[in-house]
Amino acid sequence: MARRYDSRTTIFSPEGHLYQVEYAMKAISHAGTVIGVLSKDGIVLAAERQATSNLLEQSIGSEKIYEMNENVVAGVAGLTADANILINQSRLIAQRYLLRYDSPIPVEQLVRRLCDMKQGYTQFGGLRPFGVSFLCAGWDATFGFQLYQSDPAGNYSSWKAACIGENSGNAQSILKQEYKDDSNTELPNSTSTSMSMDDALKLSCLVLSKTIDTAKLTSEKLEFATLTLKAGKPHIHVYSSEEIDSVLKEHEAVIKPSSD
Repeated sequence: MARRYDSRTTIFSPEGHLYQVEYAMKAISHAGTVIGVLSKDGIVLAAERQATSNLLEQSIGSEKIYEMNENVVAGVAGLTADANILINQSRLIAQRYLLRYDSPIPVEQLVRRLCDMKQGYTQFGGLRPFGVSFLCAGWDATFGFQLYQSDPAGNYSSWKAACIGENSGNAQSILKQEYKDDSNTELPNSTSTSMSMDDALKLSCLVLSKTIDTAKLTSEKLEFATLTLKAGKPHIHVYSSEEIDSVLKEHEAVIKPSSD
């Protein structure tokens, strides 16, 4: 039955499915894992880099984590070529806002504009959905630190800890169990968590060790980035290989049980 309705993104099946969008989400489930963890001091993004061959020259830059603006950084899972188009578009949106209003674009506004573009590719004939999902970590003066997840359909939602890519279901279960959430904080749009940045890094290492199919975590297979505040301004730091090795060594006690 699906074959009668999956040739175009504009046709709903009798069950209410848009199969091309679901196929795009399926492609993301085979991509490298990306984890985002919100803490009281910032946000940690951790990603699995999937190397296809030992002969492949490793890129000098990042292939899973990208800076969208001075206050927004994103981890991507899915088709890298599709991600590059959306990343470039998001940078244009952010710079146009800066030129017009002389201030960084609010995080949710950038995410919404990007999702509007993704949704448009599911509504018109002759187009296909973008086969990529984003975890966007950002900060603005109104709502502070924020973490958003988006999918190929153009939906987005705010999270305290989230995972996209391969084994995202298992990772989400671990995050739900281990994340330290301060339920006593009732203030809207506040970072209601007792987790420090070190706790967030530790949790990211734990989740990666239990979801990535490898005997040992190494800097060759991972990417890390943090978003924090320095002198009241957002600061994005993408970790070098040496810094990743240092983080893995520091949290070796958490990682070791997965290799037994």
